[in-house]
Amino acid sequence: MPDYMFLLESRLSPEQRAAMMRVQELSAAMGFNVYLTGGTVRDLVTGASLRDLDFSVEGNPSKIARELEKGGAKILSEDEKLRQIEILFAGESDGSISAARDDHYVRPGTRPEIRWSTIMEDLRRRDFSLNSIAISLNPASRGLLLDPTNGLSDIERAEVRALTIHSFTNQPVRLLRVLRFAARMGFKIEARTQEWFDLAIERDLHRTITPEDAGAELRAVAREERPAVVLKEWEAHDLLEAIHPVLAKRHPDYEAIARLMKVREDLFTAGVRPKLATPMMLAVLGRLKDREQSNVLSKAGFRSAEADTILNFEKEVLADQKELIGRKLNAPADAYKFLEKLPVERIAYMLAESNNSAALSKIRAYLHKWRPIRSSVPMVAGELEALGYARGPKFDAIVEQVFGMQLTGRGKTPEERVKILRKLSGIKEQPKKKEKEKRPAKSVEKQPAASGAAAAAERGASAKAAHGEAHKNHPVMLKQAAKHKAAREQAKHDKHAPAGKKSSGRK
Repeated sequence: MPDYMFLLESRLSPEQRAAMMRVQELSAAMGFNVYLTGGTVRDLVTGASLRDLDFSVEGNPSKIARELEKGGAKILSEDEKLRQIEILFAGESDGSISAARDDHYVRPGTRPEIRWSTIMEDLRRRDFSLNSIAISLNPASRGLLLDPTNGLSDIERAEVRALTIHSFTNQPVRLLRVLRFAARMGFKIEARTQEWFDLAIERDLHRTITPEDAGAELRAVAREERPAVVLKEWEAHDLLEAIHPVLAKRHPDYEAIARLMKVREDLFTAGVRPKLATPMMLAVLGRLKDREQSNVLSKAGFRSAEADTILNFEKEVLADQKELIGRKLNAPADAYKFLEKLPVERIAYMLAESNNSAALSKIRAYLHKWRPIRSSVPMVAGELEALGYARGPKFDAIVEQVFGMQLTGRGKTPEERVKILRKLSGIKEQPKKKEKEKRPAKSVEKQPAASGAAAAAERGASAKAAHGEAHKNHPVMLKQAAKHKAAREQAKHDKHAPAGKKSSGRK
């Protein structure tokens, strides 16, 4: 059996993991059993991105939600009758917390009686088998998969299967929902479910879908990764009228949807995960006039504040664009700070719909150039700290100054950054130590030449010796030397000869 907890935790974002751990802690402290259910487990098994964290508790989820609020979570909506809470966890992670319940229908098509129940009963009362799977988060059974309707088998066969023959009769909105799930995942509708679907359409059950239920499906479509595919399926089955007749007549703005989808892919490539529900809703209603858009949202059960956010979105984006191209944001550092605080959905809408080259140029620089430079700020801080500058407000200010310079192309290499950091911090470079002149090593074979007077005397003696040698070897001098030698030999001979035989020296 797969280790579902390991698989889940390896695919959760850090913010989602923190939210899951907090819900586990609070449930254990309150004595509630808690489970991950529905779409979260389905997307985990199919490999789809985990957009939401859906929790079911065997108890009252309001107590958990109130504690989560203290930690920074925001409650988006709360249905006290169903004990179902839509919540934005700390870290901007979407999710919901619901009480495990059983819907008891006295007759098909009537409003159900709500009974609080166990997790197994809760899973069996759901719409489709692929949504009836849960993972336990309780200490004694953490990671245990609960699949009472054999939903894993349907996922493996790539089928959407309704759980009962009364599935569409009890809740006609499931006619929209089954097409949404099949289109999103590329699944087919299981044969028997298709028969029940066709029968419900013949009986005009789609005309009994309540505006609130239709509005919930419209919201869900705006959060889909491929909304155009879902909308075209609804159109093919003449179900857009269930949302609003005007939308069915004028059709969704598929071109605007496609532009926004292209922007979403570009943002993903840049490392940004946008939430495009508001601009996507505006794109879906793009062919409608302002008054028609307002009527559609009102009929679909959107609260006035929620509808105003959608209807005023374009005006607010145009105001943001005007400020972005203004003189106050000419410097890259100032433009970066402005875009960093701007909601990503507004940036996405500008990229999809704006024709202003100046604004688009700054946004692209922010996504593909400035944000990567920002990721190197810790390295700059480390370089400043290595110079001996203590951390503090001035330290952070210097690092920000260097970041601003980097946005203009300065400080690309470590050597450049260190020079800039020394200048801004006032840390001077230490002077280099002078190296002592090295004396040439004494050679055994060659003696050093004499210097000064000694050298001159030596040169004179050498010259004198050479001159004397030349004078000595002159021919005249050699002849005289020979005569002197002969005279010395004769005198020596006369000295040792008898007296009567001494030579007179002449013949």
